Order: sequence, then structure tokens, then C-alpha cells
Amino acid sequence: FKAPSTDHPALYRDLLRTNRVHWIAEEPPAELVRDKMMECHFRFRHQMALVPCVLTLNQDGSVWVTLVKPARAITPGQFAVFYKGDECLGSGKILRMGPSVYTMQQGKSRQEGPKKEEIDKLEPAT
Repeated sequence: FKAPSTDHPALYRDLLRTNRVHWIAEEPPAELVRDKMMECHFRFRHQMALVPCVLTLNQDGSVWVTLVKPARAITPGQFAVFYKGDECLGSGKILRMGPSVYTMQQGKSRQEGPKKEEIDKLEPAT
């Protein structure tokens, strides 16, 4: 799939899954173990701004990362690096992506009701 523009909604995701996270100080952080979820920040490219997110811990040590707002061009194979304040908590390789913003928008538009063509069939134009 090649997106028609660099800002196309198909390039944006707000959910991803990593493999088992390599934690630096705590394995895994106490807050994540206790609450099964934890707010922090993440980035997946060296120079990019930190993105607020919520981590959800899976049984196998992997995490689901839910972003506060969708990020562009996240790709499986990149590393998600997690931070709390200035402290680097650890990182995990991105394995899977949630649906793109584009896919989500398509789903929403399908739920809004019948399309114009369907309405035309029901009510013949006079």
C-alpha cells in the first residue's frame, strides 16, 4: 500500500504491540505490574518528540502501547523506547500495529448509515 500523500491517515496509528520489553531499572516497573497499565512516553525514532502513551502489560512480557494521539509511519521492526520523565525505562521491538486512522475512519463512515446510492435505490428520484 502506498499512501497518496505523506500525511495520509493510513500512515497514522495509535496502537502497537511490542515483543518482550527489555526493562532497564525495574523488570517490569512496579506500577505496571501493580496496575497492569502505566502512563509514560515513547518514541520509535531517535530524534522524534516523545509521545504520551499508556502501556498495558501482557502475560508474555510484551506490551500494548496506546498512544494519546496517533503517530505517523510506525513500522514493525522499529524499537519502541519508553520514558518516564527523563528516565529511559526500556524498549521493545514493534511486532504488530493496530488499525490505521484511515481504517478506523472507514469503519466509522460505514456505521453512520446508508450511503447516498443506497438511499437513491429506496427513494426513486421524481
